[in-house]
Amino acid sequence: MPTSTEPSLPLEVDELGGGRPQKSMTIGAVCKGLAQEFPDISISKIRYLEDQKLLTPRRTPGGYRLYSPSDVVRLRTILRLQRDEFLPLRVIRQELASGRADAGDASVTSGASTAGAGKRK
Repeated sequence: MPTSTEPSLPLEVDELGGGRPQKSMTIGAVCKGLAQEFPDISISKIRYLEDQKLLTPRRTPGGYRLYSPSDVVRLRTILRLQRDEFLPLRVIRQELASGRADAGDASVTSGASTAGAGKRK
């Protein structure tokens, strides 16, 4: 259930599923849905985060990316950790892999915030 701080994102129809609505969104819909909370978000930034192995959206047979609600939550968490905690992607990847950065909550322990602070270049 979305909280009041998380704007609801429109859901796209997965045309591969026989016309019934699926909870998957195109990259453009994700970008548009997150633009209010993250004004600097762009399609290329989302693609970059995928290249960095932080996101793994499902692909259609034609190669289009389809993002599930959990992919969008993970993306929102990554963006919040970058913006609010100033964490580098390497540290964010470690936090997500270890489970310390809960996908629904972008706050991390103080140890995680200081872990990447001394290693930034």
